[in-house]
Amino acid sequence: MAEASPGSRIAILGGGITGLTAAWRLQKAGLRPVVFEQSIRPGGAIGALPTKEGWLHELGPNSLLEGAPEVAAFIDEVGLGARRIYASPAARQRYIVRGRQLVALPTSPFGFIGTKLFSWRAKRHLLGEPWRPRGPADDAESVADFVRRRLGQEFLDYAINPFVAGVYAGDPAQLSVRHAFPKLHALEQEHGSLIRGALKRRNTSGGPKGRIFSFPNGLEELPLAIVGQLGDAVRLQCTVRGIRRQGARWFVDFEPISGRATEEFAAVVSALPGDALAALRCDDMPESTRLGVLRDVMQPPVASVFTGYRREAVAHPLDGFGVLVPEVEPFSILGTLFSSTLFPGRAPDGCVGLTTFIGGTRHPALELRAERDILQLVQEDLAALVGVRGEPIYAHIQRWPRAIPQYNLGYGRFKAAIGAVEAANPGFFVGGNCRDGISIANCIESGRRLAGVTQGYLRSTGD
Repeated sequence: MAEASPGSRIAILGGGITGLTAAWRLQKAGLRPVVFEQSIRPGGAIGALPTKEGWLHELGPNSLLEGAPEVAAFIDEVGLGARRIYASPAARQRYIVRGRQLVALPTSPFGFIGTKLFSWRAKRHLLGEPWRPRGPADDAESVADFVRRRLGQEFLDYAINPFVAGVYAGDPAQLSVRHAFPKLHALEQEHGSLIRGALKRRNTSGGPKGRIFSFPNGLEELPLAIVGQLGDAVRLQCTVRGIRRQGARWFVDFEPISGRATEEFAAVVSALPGDALAALRCDDMPESTRLGVLRDVMQPPVASVFTGYRREAVAHPLDGFGVLVPEVEPFSILGTLFSSTLFPGRAPDGCVGLTTFIGGTRHPALELRAERDILQLVQEDLAALVGVRGEPIYAHIQRWPRAIPQYNLGYGRFKAAIGAVEAANPGFFVGGNCRDGISIANCIESGRRLAGVTQGYLRSTGD
């Protein structure tokens, strides 16, 4: 087969879900993507670990939200539609810790009225939310200030604070509501009220309604399915050292398993983490020094701790998705997923599996402790919260030294720097969790966007 012309070849930097999605869509469009991934496996933070004893646990994200028709369609298109497994009905309930006890989040208006999670004063305060004035339209308001202003301190402490810990492992007082939760910010700006906006935006399309799903062998099935279709377009253990622009052509300097090489491309798509992009050598690229600011993006360490127990060793029925821990409660963990309740096949018969998270902006030093200390800390909190007894019969700790990018106040300067470099260098495009959102669904959409703008650029240049 003849070598593809440079005009059809697109370099994709990073083999996480963003880069793989972009490459898959470009390949579908008849182009020749080449994915450079420095690690031994694709998927970025997505990964699963099965054991011969029958345990199966995620190393990073634990589920995918089918909250938009595009996500559902993408799963079908890559051939995984029939392998999708939805969260068990037994996992519908969510718990929050209050007063050192697990309290179920209300799921209906009547449940909200009777819940012990919020005081009557907080419930009465909520009734006034539709009449409170809009906040600033820019990115100058934190999530904490936004929630206090609209919902009150108690909702911040016992709803939003633990939710933020579960999503970002972050601090509501630092996160920008506009950048970290753009849909929440848009509800207020467009409708003047979260309640009114939520009622007007209720799903009427007939599409997916936010169901949570995974696959029998874990979320890793998704990147592996994409790689299976991309074939030798994916180069693992291949580190990109630099890129340079020469007119309308791009050159990528990289190191495969041995030696060094340079190849020519029509465009370069970056799906790298922010700090990796900041460290990339960029030659003959106007404004590229502005990417150095991405080193300042906060990415606190997080550890995911999977522990397995005999069913009789855990007192709590584990009848839910999991439990989140507010910062005002006296515990070290951020929260725990009831993994074996959520999806089948995550624990051997007669056993249960729990996935606990520690670290984040709340306790960044905890992730750095020795494994035995981390397990002891997790064991003590789980004993108090769900009544575990004795040592786990299986345990695994996955450390993420730089985990989730924090879309903190002032995050607009990072996005502005990326935009300026793109504008000055036609054919260079940036996406991924440093720009387009941190969830898997965000990254899938980011990959779709990157493929689209790349195709548009090639059409405009006649390639």
